[in-house]
Amino acid sequence: MLRFKCAWVLLCLAAVRGFWHRSDVSAVIHGGLSRPGFIRSLKEANMMFEFLLSGLVIDVDNNVAMRDQEMASTRQGRAFLALINDNIPKTVPAMEELLIALEDEEKSFSQSSFETLILGIIYSAYQVQKQEVERQEVQQKAWADVLGRLANVTFVHLRSY
Repeated sequence: MLRFKCAWVLLCLAAVRGFWHRSDVSAVIHGGLSRPGFIRSLKEANMMFEFLLSGLVIDVDNNVAMRDQEMASTRQGRAFLALINDNIPKTVPAMEELLIALEDEEKSFSQSSFETLILGIIYSAYQVQKQEVERQEVQQKAWADVLGRLANVTFVHLRSY
């Protein structure tokens, strides 16, 4: 079920790709995907969809890894993991600080903020699952609350377009 939810997020991401502004930055960061604007085409969105379908795991240090080691070893796989592990808060309080900043933004937000929201949703969904497996009900509820707030911020900003 969680894979379906993450796939849905990525499909939404692809559906609203017109939102993304093309970046003039030609420098390649993180092995082939630029930042901000790491998804510049439907092909890149499909690639991320494949990464999510293969499954992600969160280790004891709260870093994200792919279940499929072959995909993880590709340039794009390493770039995807670097974006999540380097740019997404790994604790509930840090994610709440990010949420406050995003909720206070003007009606429209930047491409970077949008991508952070999507990656935050993915990370939070996996944290909810991880906490359920580890039977950490308080942490599971906290991550579920963060996940709901991230989704709400995303929908509020998308409705303004």
